[in-house]
Amino acid sequence: MDSDRQRLRARLDRATAQLDPPVAVVDLAAFDANAAALVRRADGKPLRVASKSVRSRQLLRRVLAGKGWRGVLAYTLAEANWLVRSGVTDDALVAYPTCDRTALGALTSSEALADGVTLMVDDPAQLDIVDAVRQPGDRPVIRVCVDLDASWRPFGTDRAHVGVRRSPVHAATTAAELAAVIAGRPGFRLVGLMAYEAQIAGLADAPARQALRAAAIRAVQRRSYQELLRRRAAAVAAVSRYAELEFVNGGGTGSVAATSADPAVTEVTAGSGLFGPTLFDHYRAWRPQPAALFALPVVRRPAPGIATVLGGGWIASGPAQPDRLPSPWLPGRLRLLGTEGAGEVQTPLVGPDAAGLRVGDRVWFRHAKAGELCEHVTELHLVTGDRLDGAAPTYRGEGFAFL
Repeated sequence: MDSDRQRLRARLDRATAQLDPPVAVVDLAAFDANAAALVRRADGKPLRVASKSVRSRQLLRRVLAGKGWRGVLAYTLAEANWLVRSGVTDDALVAYPTCDRTALGALTSSEALADGVTLMVDDPAQLDIVDAVRQPGDRPVIRVCVDLDASWRPFGTDRAHVGVRRSPVHAATTAAELAAVIAGRPGFRLVGLMAYEAQIAGLADAPARQALRAAAIRAVQRRSYQELLRRRAAAVAAVSRYAELEFVNGGGTGSVAATSADPAVTEVTAGSGLFGPTLFDHYRAWRPQPAALFALPVVRRPAPGIATVLGGGWIASGPAQPDRLPSPWLPGRLRLLGTEGAGEVQTPLVGPDAAGLRVGDRVWFRHAKAGELCEHVTELHLVTGDRLDGAAPTYRGEGFAFL
């Protein structure tokens, strides 16, 4: 284990010595440094914080208080309503379409929420659901944003689809057709367009020990980016014939600099880079500092070369594969067993540093993704140097589980 990681382990152990693990922490120096680095990469364009990657109102407020950050990209309407009501933000863009009639009832009965929340749409049926909850004449005007599919179709058809499966709105002409429908519907106002390029922002371009795969990923990303530059500009121009857009949103932590360079984009989303999870360890352009970690206690020694910690099965969403497992990080020379992985109630660890661990010691892990860590703990203990600096309740700690 290198000296920097040795010092980090010692510092986190001292700061949390009076806390019983499992315990999750956020190193505020690393968190703030990541936030500042993302702002620099955005090169003057405002950053919208992705709340699913943070899931703590206190830390969302901390980010939004910093220069260069403006607004929240929420992941459910109920969450967006809560964040606006509680004063975290007055600008919450819901990243995904909603069918939540209870949350829509709250939105359509409040001028303040209607002013502060923007719904995502990619199908007129989503407008119908809003109308079914409350008719246009009986509610405030609802702000909406068109979700443009940013995936790459190298052959021009859906036969080859590089990217995630999001919106059915792919072509600029289709975006214009939807914009025309929205413009003709009473009770709605089209204010934005979003295009999230997951195949660029969310795909590591430097996977370890996979040089050929890395080269292929980078080639695909280059070609996808050039195609999206043209198509996103065309979509913005086409949609703007029907509405004056307040914003054009794109990107994510893995593409902040590239997306900011697109003239059609007015703001960029980022979130995961604040916590620095392991999925972002294999990007060439920028790697965030690990800011969020969690400790588990060693509770047994089943063999001289094995140390077993309590719990640990905090698996990230996505395809079920090894990179979704949490990683033992401190001490540094530890690894999971291939036959057990990260377990529900126990996780055996092997490696050169396993022999030196004693019952009662703690092992620090990093989660594969950012905000999902917060679904397992009620608070994130804040660390400054080698001391605790309070705690930030997670959504779970405040009694909410939006997804």
